[in-house]
Amino acid sequence: MTAGSGGKERRSGLEEDDLSPHARINRESWNEVSLSYQLDHGPQLAESGGLAWGVWQIPESELQVLGDVEGRDVLELGCGAAQWSIALAKRGARPVGLDVSENQLEHARRLMETAGLEFPLIHASAEAVPLPGESFDIVFCDWGATAFTDPYRTIPEAARLLRPGGLLAFSGSTPIQVLCLALDKDVPCKELVRDYFSLKAVIDEDWVEFMLPYGEWIRLFRGNGLDVEDLIELRPAAAAVSTYVTDEVRDWARRWPYEQIWKVRKRG
Repeated sequence: MTAGSGGKERRSGLEEDDLSPHARINRESWNEVSLSYQLDHGPQLAESGGLAWGVWQIPESELQVLGDVEGRDVLELGCGAAQWSIALAKRGARPVGLDVSENQLEHARRLMETAGLEFPLIHASAEAVPLPGESFDIVFCDWGATAFTDPYRTIPEAARLLRPGGLLAFSGSTPIQVLCLALDKDVPCKELVRDYFSLKAVIDEDWVEFMLPYGEWIRLFRGNGLDVEDLIELRPAAAAVSTYVTDEVRDWARRWPYEQIWKVRKRG
């Protein structure tokens, strides 16, 4: 089974000078942890069949975020080993996977070969995608590039790449989680430790992540021709387990939203 444009891999010739400073930091970090990430979390992702959201892998069949993907052109931003894109290809989508980490794309090629699939992979940042506008029906990611790129660059790019009526959907952390998370702790606090109105970049030693206040997200979407259809605040089951976080984090997330999915659509 083959999906995509002739089964050809597209390479962008990505150079350090092509990337923003935070993208260079995140590229280096993802390249460094790529193997351990796949060893630690690959089995959980395989168990869910690639069609599940967030750190607790809540099934797409339950959430119905992407809808019917058969015959749709789909871009996955920050595809990693492309577990999602592989699963969507099996459902008749025409996926393209994009990642800033060349090491993650090596894992994607390996899993694609195992699955007997071919579709394009692009080595690039989601802040500057080397593809024509209005190329996709769906642009999405699950804790992917939208968590690690400047939304004021990535959201306009996603809007540019979508056809009129196309869907942008992405999951990640929530403003509440970020407001309660001290960088020296693994579990969010039960009180606020950051200023809400100064949210944007969250920087630690090895990563640069991004979060905006809710109102800024909505204004950014609308300013780029995107209308909000839904904001799904994910709540894990009481007995949910995850290779990403501890049971203590799960218990926190049963009380406050730890992760969410934005679902927005391009006008027209």
